[in-house]
Amino acid sequence: MLLYLVRRLFFAAAVLVGTSFITFFIAFVIPADPAVAMAGAKADPRTLAIIRQQLGLDRPFYVQYGLYLDRALHGDLGRSYIRRQSVSRLIASRFPATALLAASAMALALLLAFPMGMVAAAYDGKSADNALLVISLALVSTPVFWLGTMLLIVSAFYLRSFPLGGFDGWRSIIFPTVTLALGMAGYYSRVLQTGLAGALHEDYVRTARAKGLSWAGAIAKHALRNALLPLVTLAGLDLAGLLSGVVLTETVFDWPGLGRLAFEAIFNLDIPLIMGTVLFSAALVVVANLIADLLYAALDPRIRLEEMG
Repeated sequence: MLLYLVRRLFFAAAVLVGTSFITFFIAFVIPADPAVAMAGAKADPRTLAIIRQQLGLDRPFYVQYGLYLDRALHGDLGRSYIRRQSVSRLIASRFPATALLAASAMALALLLAFPMGMVAAAYDGKSADNALLVISLALVSTPVFWLGTMLLIVSAFYLRSFPLGGFDGWRSIIFPTVTLALGMAGYYSRVLQTGLAGALHEDYVRTARAKGLSWAGAIAKHALRNALLPLVTLAGLDLAGLLSGVVLTETVFDWPGLGRLAFEAIFNLDIPLIMGTVLFSAALVVVANLIADLLYAALDPRIRLEEMG
């Protein structure tokens, strides 16, 4: 157990360092000047040169990256060029809004996916399963930016009691939550249906059915646990993505979260803020993978951490 965790932490550190290097390199080679973004397009060359010198932008790439990596290892993600604030504080201030949206979207997605998947598995190959398949494919195929825009239009013309953007009470979270949850619910329901349909044909389920257990009981008591394994991985990764900020949804609804913050950082070429949001997202994905592996071992005793490593 300890050896597995040490090995995973080593690979996690390697992933974060690699992510930071790639992101920093891309920001370095982009043909744009952060000094111009700070001072404005009409700034004179002397002012731009002073800004570049103060920010260390006139140094070679490897020097800039080495200094950044050294500060990051000490917990300092730098200061935003545009906002003139600590990147860590900016991320911390936006994270609660994103966490609230992520939790509500994941809860709604699972709440919809479980009954859809269980009904589809119970009626595998029948009309109910086919109808749910069509619904799931429609939900998965709907672009989130289009769905979010349509919900805003409906709200503007018919449901005027709902805000059209920002965070202003519990009504503000309904449309962003629905926008994110529907696609995930459609995908999760098919994953769950596939796992359950296969498990229901196993010998241990047939034995339970022969003893008089209903389909619902066989699913809930025997088949569901095995069918949850792939869903745990998908949900863990999706939750990490949601927590790191969903750019399109937060931009459409002007949601004050990490996705909106990352969009503004990219638009303004705010390199420290871009690096901070990317590293934070990568860390969440790494942690989600580790938690998913641990849940695998908890759900299925046949799986051992040493084998997964």
